[in-house]
Amino acid sequence: MTSYPDVAGPDPGDHPALAGMIQSLRQRHNNAICGVLVYGSCLRSGDIYDGLLDLYALCDSYRDSYGDSALALANWLLPPNVFYAEQDHDGRTLRCKVTVISIADFRRGCSRAWFQSYIWGRFAQPTYLAYARDAETRSEIEQCLLEAVRTLLLRALPVLPPEGTLEQLWEEALTLSYDTELRTERSGRTRELVQSARTFYEAVTRYHADSLAFGFALYDQGDQRCYRFPATASQRARSRGTWLVRRWQGKALSILRLVKALFTFEGGLDYIAWKLERHSGEAIEIPARVRRYPLIHMWGFFWGLYRRGVFK
Repeated sequence: MTSYPDVAGPDPGDHPALAGMIQSLRQRHNNAICGVLVYGSCLRSGDIYDGLLDLYALCDSYRDSYGDSALALANWLLPPNVFYAEQDHDGRTLRCKVTVISIADFRRGCSRAWFQSYIWGRFAQPTYLAYARDAETRSEIEQCLLEAVRTLLLRALPVLPPEGTLEQLWEEALTLSYDTELRTERSGRTRELVQSARTFYEAVTRYHADSLAFGFALYDQGDQRCYRFPATASQRARSRGTWLVRRWQGKALSILRLVKALFTFEGGLDYIAWKLERHSGEAIEIPARVRRYPLIHMWGFFWGLYRRGVFK
């Protein structure tokens, strides 16, 4: 493999609504959008109308994208910004969660230069590059996606069992990343993710195998693809401590991003409730006082949901 592996998913040629959405985003952000990525549940299902389509819009810079505005400052201080967007086509409405980040922050976020796994953990998973401004930009984005895989593997391997199947490696690596955010997914979710894209995870692991830490090896045992990585006791202790810090810091940053999204995401509270209901199976009702004064009352509301186990 010399480039990012193909991922089955929506294509602008097959989905005019997605092509229209991309064109709309480019116009809305002053033609500063240089790439658009599709990821998440709609990519896995192959149905872009299934809930909210997750899009990452990569821009040249925040000033180019927004001009001199508070949105540019917010995106720079705590990237990324999240917005709601929709596109009508043939009587159907494509609803999207659009995340905006600069290409420079995305490049850093996929690398070991970023301590938190918010970007490299998310984009170590199957991603579809729906739009790139030109061939050079496409190549740069694909390399960022490959680097995200490598970063997650390097960060995760020292705390994983010294050997096991490739599926176990990815299940536990993704669990480490998921645990650094406020998540609503039920237990076993990472297993489902890996099972749905086994070919992808094997391809990207094989691609990086020779560049990972000394001692890493892939081998076949029966019909199973397995790995071996004999980390030292000091490596394991250091990595466990690092992931503990990453976990608590990541959850704090998740709360700050939620607060910011209240000002950028149309119907943000309803979206949060819908997502919590979808993943937890519990009915979520937003009290009137939270809708009226979210910055004052949302803390107690979310604390109550946390105590109920709606998210972790």
